[in-house]
Amino acid sequence: MVRRRSNDARIYFPWERRGGGMLRRLAAGRARPLGLLVLGGAMVAAVVARDRRDAGVRRTRAAILDARVSVDAYMVDHDGACPESLAGLARSAGAADRPSDAWGRPLRLRCPGRENARYDVSSDGPDGLPDGLDRIE
Repeated sequence: MVRRRSNDARIYFPWERRGGGMLRRLAAGRARPLGLLVLGGAMVAAVVARDRRDAGVRRTRAAILDARVSVDAYMVDHDGACPESLAGLARSAGAADRPSDAWGRPLRLRCPGRENARYDVSSDGPDGLPDGLDRIE
């Protein structure tokens, strides 16, 4: 009696499948470019989101600077008195609306300001929480 040897002399691990090697390689070859495309798209989306947030912070800082110039001019004209609000200051200056940040929320005026300042003009920042961690001053 002659014993036949199996043609398949490989040892398989439990997670490996037997057979279909060419089909598996083709499927992996199709999945790899798709995975890279998804990863690239996620990276681009993250960069765009960061740039949009940074642009909003820059616009808000410019609005705060404009508001500070208006408050300083008001204080000079009124013997150092602080205006009641930025909305009232905007109306007296002839502006149609009160100053707002890049996210459409109104700027805050605090008289007297923190740490012995005459006043503070600030924004709630991107999250919109009053005095949150990402406020812009």
